[in-house]
Amino acid sequence: MATELIVRVGKAEKNYAAYVEGLDGFVCTADTFEELKKEVVEGINFHLNGLREDGDPVPDIFNREYILVYKWSVVGLLDYYRRVLSLAALERITGINQTQLGHYAAGRSRPRKQQVEKIEKALHHLGEELCTISL
Repeated sequence: MATELIVRVGKAEKNYAAYVEGLDGFVCTADTFEELKKEVVEGINFHLNGLREDGDPVPDIFNREYILVYKWSVVGLLDYYRRVLSLAALERITGINQTQLGHYAAGRSRPRKQQVEKIEKALHHLGEELCTISL
């Protein structure tokens, strides 16, 4: 069974940025999330080849089968889905005030762990509901 490798995704000033847990010194950026996923895969391979060429140790997880699991920051997630879900819609499904969500999306304030969990739970619930739809 493959080991999950966590890729942390966030919003940089004008693009998306990612780092891989357990792979020190690895960071990549791209204009879109789709591009970022490609950059992560290519970048990991490039980074690992560099480690091997330099005789540096390669983290053990990369010597076995792994899958990439993307975990978003709240700012990055809200920015990514802003064209799909308005702050009003997010308020309805999360119960968090639009103004506060706007502060999170702009990076003016950071949500407490409880708020992050509330947003995550609401979005997972929405996803589960959408998966039950059949036309």
